[in-house]
Amino acid sequence: MSQDALAGLIGMSRSWLSQVERGIRGVDRLSTLNDLATVLRIDVTDLIGRDWVLAPDAPEHVKAVDAVRSQLASYHHLLGEPAAPWPLPQLRNGAVQVHQAYQAAKYHTATAMLPDLIRAADAYDGYQGRDGRETHLARCSVYSAAAKLLTKVGEHQLGWLAADRATHAAMAAESKAAQGLAAYQVVCALLRSERTDDAERIAVRSAEGLMSLTGSDAPDAVSLAGSLWLISSVIAARRSDRATATDRLTTAGQLGDLLAHDGNHWWTAFGPTNVLIHRASVAAEFGEPSNVLRVATEIDLDTMPAGLQGRRSRLHIDLAWAQTQAKNDMEAILHLQAAERVAPESIKYHTIARELVRELLRRSRKPSPSLTAIATRAGVLA
Repeated sequence: MSQDALAGLIGMSRSWLSQVERGIRGVDRLSTLNDLATVLRIDVTDLIGRDWVLAPDAPEHVKAVDAVRSQLASYHHLLGEPAAPWPLPQLRNGAVQVHQAYQAAKYHTATAMLPDLIRAADAYDGYQGRDGRETHLARCSVYSAAAKLLTKVGEHQLGWLAADRATHAAMAAESKAAQGLAAYQVVCALLRSERTDDAERIAVRSAEGLMSLTGSDAPDAVSLAGSLWLISSVIAARRSDRATATDRLTTAGQLGDLLAHDGNHWWTAFGPTNVLIHRASVAAEFGEPSNVLRVATEIDLDTMPAGLQGRRSRLHIDLAWAQTQAKNDMEAILHLQAAERVAPESIKYHTIARELVRELLRRSRKPSPSLTAIATRAGVLA
């Protein structure tokens, strides 16, 4: 049976199935296991070779998400119930704080800030007064932060909605840079929604558009275009298109060299080190643990700006995957511990990391106390 046929029969994407076949991710969602067992005409227990003992494949619910959902769905500003607008400096500062919390991987803290921030940003919808451009730039920043947070905690449909609002705010500000920021969040939300083709198209066209602008060598344009090329390289790797993934990584690398430092322009965390981290991630997408380990030897996380804890933890998660594939379970656990030390909430809200923990538990006759502790904190063990 072809990948397309099997994926279609169980309601998943070909890219998802390809990752399963290459050992990049597991299948622990009970409904998907039932669908697979039905298609393959075997019992679920025979399919997985064990009893169902793990917790459901979903991260811990972030309580503040309900409040964010209510705020996004309220449309107070359209119903004649707008909140009192915040002063522009306060709105800007709120956007900065939520982005900083996100990049520090403090997802609970960041999400708790969102309801009030979103309502304040909504209050300026259609604003054409003094400082209109700066106001819409601040709104775009708020919605972009909301989109990335919601996507991270598994609420990708809400993330898509927030990213769409960021796009409208960026258009109102008539800012190509803001449009690039919003486009990146649209891509992330589409990717998590299994809309891979749409995500890739938007990422590539937005990156090309930024590179064609006058002043495309400015740090903002370079960073935004570079980030879009990086995520498009990951998408190509998920399609098993090595040539395209390599070309896009090369383009991003050239932009990283042009920037010549590890920056964080427009909250992109873009720079030469982030390019290397994505090289490791792309190698993981291709199921190449030896290449992940090789690229890691070139990376110095200390060169990245302070506060980018989520990005630092990602490298440790990729290394944990590589060591798991190499059957070096103790090294894998050490990298998961390192990821937690850098960013305590990182494993709980990272799909691959949670699946790594499951895999390590499955093949441990007697899980070590350290692995059990990680699994408990990540919500993998009930």
